[in-house]
Amino acid sequence: MTTTSIRLGELVDRFGGQLIGSPELTVTGIAPLSEAGASQITFLSNSKLKHQAASTKAAALIVTEADYAQVRSSYQGACIVFANPYVYFARTAQLFAELNKIPAVTGIHPTAWVSPAAIVHETASIGPHVSIEAEAVIGEHAVLKAGVVVGRGVEIGAHTLIHANATVYDYCVIGTHGIIHSGAVIGADGFGFANEKGSWIKIPQTGRVVIGNDVEIGANTSIDRGALADTIIEDGVKLDNQIQIGHNCHIGAHTAMAGCVGVAGSAKIGKHCTFGGAAMVLGHLTIVDNVHISSGSMVSRSILEPGQYTGFYPLAKNADWEKSAVIVRNLPSMREKVRELEKTIKVLADKS
Repeated sequence: MTTTSIRLGELVDRFGGQLIGSPELTVTGIAPLSEAGASQITFLSNSKLKHQAASTKAAALIVTEADYAQVRSSYQGACIVFANPYVYFARTAQLFAELNKIPAVTGIHPTAWVSPAAIVHETASIGPHVSIEAEAVIGEHAVLKAGVVVGRGVEIGAHTLIHANATVYDYCVIGTHGIIHSGAVIGADGFGFANEKGSWIKIPQTGRVVIGNDVEIGANTSIDRGALADTIIEDGVKLDNQIQIGHNCHIGAHTAMAGCVGVAGSAKIGKHCTFGGAAMVLGHLTIVDNVHISSGSMVSRSILEPGQYTGFYPLAKNADWEKSAVIVRNLPSMREKVRELEKTIKVLADKS
């Protein structure tokens, strides 16, 4: 991979911060404190790791003002002082990735199949064995890697990248600057069936999936199309790998979900929410903006107030867990006994 040098002065010009050291010093990449080499820049985003700054070999360190005061005597390299080093790291890493990436080859690969009734921008890159159905529209500088399947009437916005073997079903819409990873399925049928005397009658799923701009969807994540109305994923949403979003869900802007989250149909989730890995959300619930769900939690009721929510039983040794489970099973009878005791105490208190 090609390596590109960046001057510290250029980084500060782009992203801000206070540079302590020479603006002419160049770095060739970014790495963690413990692994950075003499030509790399590193970052200190967790104050608990301050001790590693003394031994890092990095040429430069991104650090908060408070932590700089603690490490400046032990770390001899250049520093960029910034309020949020982790954000600075992210933007610096993006810059290196952009400078070092191999540009996509524009045009349509000979093995791809594109319907004559589809519209593919001349700057788009269509990889081997891609299939694009009629009425689909592929925007400028979009990249579809090998084996991507694009259904009829799909719209894919400018600068969106779809990795190998992802599938976008008919009439779904994907905005600009998105990333969809391999194996993702956008617009499969939602789980809609009516029960008639024990048999399941399929309900046709005629809605779409509509995805906003700057959305990233992880590998093997599935987003179901709406039953009648659309499933909506707003701008800036980030979905990890192996997530299931049910039909007619509405995910608010800039919400992020870690791996294996499951959201049942018709749930409405607000903006700027976060969901830890394997969190579950039941269907038809409403979750307001700025709600944060801990890993492994089950959301079984609507959440109408912002905040952090946790709903799982703490890990314990199996024998201790079994004892606790017995107590939980006996809670209804224990509650009745407590009520009887309260009545008895009240009677005795009245007599006295």
